[in-house]
Amino acid sequence: MMRASPTRIALYAISALVLVYLILPVLIIAPISFSSARFLTFPPPSFSLRWYQQYFANSAWMQATRVTLTVALLTVVIATPLGVAAAYAISQSKLRIMRIIHMALLLPLVVPIIITAVGIFFVYAKVGLVATMSGLVLANVMLGLPYVVISVLAGLQSFDPAQEMVARSLGMNRLRSFFAVTLPQIKSSVIAGGIFAFISAMDETIVALFISGGQFQPLTKRMFTALRDEIDPTIAAISTLMTAASFMLVLLASARQKRSG
Repeated sequence: MMRASPTRIALYAISALVLVYLILPVLIIAPISFSSARFLTFPPPSFSLRWYQQYFANSAWMQATRVTLTVALLTVVIATPLGVAAAYAISQSKLRIMRIIHMALLLPLVVPIIITAVGIFFVYAKVGLVATMSGLVLANVMLGLPYVVISVLAGLQSFDPAQEMVARSLGMNRLRSFFAVTLPQIKSSVIAGGIFAFISAMDETIVALFISGGQFQPLTKRMFTALRDEIDPTIAAISTLMTAASFMLVLLASARQKRSG
């Protein structure tokens, strides 16, 4: 029986510590969400579902949840086809300008989010999109587009373009050959990109703090406001639900990527 080397043991230990560090907030917040106490208390004195019931019974929280889900779904509907088209154009073109376009599409991942939020706010203030649903959707499309582009480009790298060329040589135009040959083979990457765009829109906070308001406040902004005014375990219940939803979506996206690989 082979014995693990000290280096391998140290690597496992470091990996375990990093994993614990990453999931520690969830391990604390999740039990608090089931607490019977009036305030955030860890460990909880006893367990109860009262904060989940309060969340689902509160019309303001439900309105914020509807806004969040609507924005996230519309973001996917808009960002996914745009990202697929951009990724396809980038992969097919040899022009230098496509490299610049590629870099520009990835800027939301590089530029600090607070700078992006301030810039969006000043633009929206001039065109009247502050505190509107369309403004929230457009901002989240911009933030979610890079995830679709990256995911689809990864899928296109493993796709043989000669197959599409064969279809076009048999009489199909480029659009029809893309939908008939290319898209079915990269659909897992497309779905994964859409899932990450959905998660990005659902979890976005900084931009929402600047541009949302009135009846169009997403869940993240309402949570931030609630933390400022009054702290109770309802926040922990919502955080647990959002974390669980994001975790399940990431697992789904990873499964789709492995299946496509």
